[in-house]
Amino acid sequence: MSEELAPKFDPKEVEAGRYQKWLDQGVFKPNGDKKAKPYTIVIPPPNVTGKLHMGHAWDTTLQDMIIRQKRMQGYDTLYLPGMDHAGIATQAKVEAKLRKQGISRYDLGREKFIDTVWEWKDEYAAIIHKQWAKMGLSLDYSRERFTLDAGLSKAVRKVFVDLYNKGLIYRGEYIVNWDPQARTALSDIEVIHQDDKGAFYHLIYPFADGTKGGIEIATTRPETMFGDTAVAVNSKDPRYKDMIGKEVIVPGVGRKIPIIADEHADMDFGTGAVKITPAHDPNDFQVGLRHDLPRINCMNDDGTMNENAGKYKGMDRFDCRKALVKDLQDSGDLIKIVPIVHSVGHSERTGVQVEARLSTQWFVKMKPLAEAAIKNQQGAGKVDFVPDRFEHTFLNWMENIHDWVISRQLWWGHRIPAWYNKKTGETYVGEEDPKDPENWEQDPDVLDTWFSSALWPFSTLGWPDKDAPDFKRYYPTNTLVTGYDIIPFWVARMIFQGLEFTGQRPFEHTLIHGLMRDEQGRKMSKSLGNGIDPMDVIEKYGADALRWFLTQGNKPGQDARFSYTQMDAAWNFINKIWNMSRFVLMNLGDTKADTQPDPSTFDLSDKWIFARLNDTVAEVTRLFDNFEFGEADRALYNFIWNELADWYIEMSKEVLYGDDETIKAQKRVNLRYVLDQTLRLLQPIMPFVTEKIWLTMPHGGESLVTAAYPTTHKAFENPTAVAQMQAIIELIRGVRNIRAEVNAPLSSPIDLIIKLQDPSLEAVFNDNRDFIDRFVHLKAMTVGANVEAPALAGSAVTTGATIYVPLKELIDLDEEIAKLQKDAKKLEQEITRANKKLSNQGFLAKAPEAVITEQKAKRTEFTAKLDATNARIKELQAAK
Repeated sequence: MSEELAPKFDPKEVEAGRYQKWLDQGVFKPNGDKKAKPYTIVIPPPNVTGKLHMGHAWDTTLQDMIIRQKRMQGYDTLYLPGMDHAGIATQAKVEAKLRKQGISRYDLGREKFIDTVWEWKDEYAAIIHKQWAKMGLSLDYSRERFTLDAGLSKAVRKVFVDLYNKGLIYRGEYIVNWDPQARTALSDIEVIHQDDKGAFYHLIYPFADGTKGGIEIATTRPETMFGDTAVAVNSKDPRYKDMIGKEVIVPGVGRKIPIIADEHADMDFGTGAVKITPAHDPNDFQVGLRHDLPRINCMNDDGTMNENAGKYKGMDRFDCRKALVKDLQDSGDLIKIVPIVHSVGHSERTGVQVEARLSTQWFVKMKPLAEAAIKNQQGAGKVDFVPDRFEHTFLNWMENIHDWVISRQLWWGHRIPAWYNKKTGETYVGEEDPKDPENWEQDPDVLDTWFSSALWPFSTLGWPDKDAPDFKRYYPTNTLVTGYDIIPFWVARMIFQGLEFTGQRPFEHTLIHGLMRDEQGRKMSKSLGNGIDPMDVIEKYGADALRWFLTQGNKPGQDARFSYTQMDAAWNFINKIWNMSRFVLMNLGDTKADTQPDPSTFDLSDKWIFARLNDTVAEVTRLFDNFEFGEADRALYNFIWNELADWYIEMSKEVLYGDDETIKAQKRVNLRYVLDQTLRLLQPIMPFVTEKIWLTMPHGGESLVTAAYPTTHKAFENPTAVAQMQAIIELIRGVRNIRAEVNAPLSSPIDLIIKLQDPSLEAVFNDNRDFIDRFVHLKAMTVGANVEAPALAGSAVTTGATIYVPLKELIDLDEEIAKLQKDAKKLEQEITRANKKLSNQGFLAKAPEAVITEQKAKRTEFTAKLDATNARIKELQAAK
């Protein structure tokens, strides 16, 4: 042994410097064994926008547990780290920082702004690296990737160009979700809908031919009137049948627009007439296509009104709404305002209200890609969702998918590989820049972050070079671990891009977990101030305790609640392991690591613990394979605390403190082996403390990280020993309960009488009398099928036997009788007091019914206790 364990468990001392030693030893790298089966996990790349949160800690702990176990099982494992440039999210953070300094990205210009973002990336990447180290993640940093590094940029360009050449990427003018603060388009899933207060503004659009009256419409966005190009009604609506084909005037604008018939107009909603603004509403855009309507954009990209808004030009969209509504009220064109609460889209990143806006963007044609992904789920190469209900989430999204807007009006990200000829207007799309760049201007937009992260499982392994060693060896990857909230954002996109460009699923399994909530079940958020920093938790409890907590209550697909009470319990469990291990290590003497247990020398406790170790290895391995980590933790906890620590080690003391050196040596070998195997089982979950203990004992290896994972052994199977040991444990617990009932201390020796229903237990109890004596302090023990039960005794029924403990000598009868008589006197006084109240007519007349009922219940309770106490007194007096 290199050193002794400290008397007290201190996670800071245990974890200090250990991660760096692992890195120096290179134990996290693939083992290079080409005969070994590969197992790959690529980390879901965190955004370089800030520090990791509790959700990241949960996510990566599950990944690390899987990869650590597979590494120990002999797989050629790769756990690949990396980070995401997170285009809009990172740019928003940096722009917010610049605003505090009084400058904008436009003040810096594109190149200097990008340099500033790289500085941000380097700062936060360093923070994330430290957090990964604190968590103990067994990552191979020699293969670390970033979504903007050269290799991934090459993959992104190839994918874009290939999809473009296949006709699956196109450029066109469409309505998109527009973020006026970030000044960029957003995809549908980057829009968060929430209920906002608003109003229906009822307006009259007067007839253009001078006929009295007009048509009434209701809108929630009057500021878009400047882009109106028609009013639509349903052709079946009798109210408007004669108006179709007429023209009306847009109030406040003065422009004539036609009344058209279109099924988009719902006869049963609002007035049945709807204004059509093709440049500012996706449904109106489709109506405009059907009727060949002009598209008038009345807003700038920052949410201010443009020249088409007339005198409102330059005003913010919401300021314009207020001013326009007042003007319409003054002109008499506004009929009424009806307050409503309606669902409004907001930008996921900046929080501002999203604007539907006509814009020229790049799109991915999703239908063929989605159909291929759906078809793949019907074959042997499907992605296995855990839990499987999330496959429905995936399929539902793919079946109802829209074309994906992939261009973003940002500076930070993958520049779109498209150029426009300055003279001819021709478009060139290619992996390489044009040969005469002076005649070409590159598209200023960048690609949606998810476009590059969708390629993560294969681009990180060297694709598009299909002969890249890592791509050939480690793709497809084995398991993706992620939250259910990211299935449409990322999981779905990785699947259809993986199928399209590699012909294979990107991962075999995707383990879906829920959200980490606070103790009250609320989602952690900045607004509530209820976020928990995992680094703060590690500072107080250690990484192993946090990792144990994150897996202990884990049920795939379900949310979890952070709990400091459970963190205390996690720390206590590790402390139990520490103290248990320390005792074993102090008693190992010169036991060698290569000395193996000999089942032929086992006593019953050895046979039992090795059989239970066998069962635990099988159960934990099965549960890990099924991703049921919470159940695996329960199996480990029960074995370590309830069986190994509380029973086997205590029973071993009978041998260790004895005089037979041969038996003591055998017991030491058995203790070392069971502890060694237990630490190996625990290593994937709590790597720091298990490594510390393992390196302090005879181990025969460099690091527990690369030690072999436990397997079952036929020689250790022994259901008979398990049943026999369970009978002894039940016996001991029964005696302890009897002692507790009469407050008899363990120091009082007892006569134990065991009446058998199962004759086979006679030899079991007699052969293990020394063990039983250690736990119950025997004076005598009688075992048999026909033994007499004493008159005054405590009893307990166990499997196959009934046990009796005579009480006459166990307690001082006179002292116990005196105590009981004192208790009886108190109970008599309580009954007298209750009777007085219940016979008092004044009390009965004034007291609430509930109080009277309570008094009656107390009297009944006291009377029952008094009867039982008097019966016990008579029983003890008779025994004298």
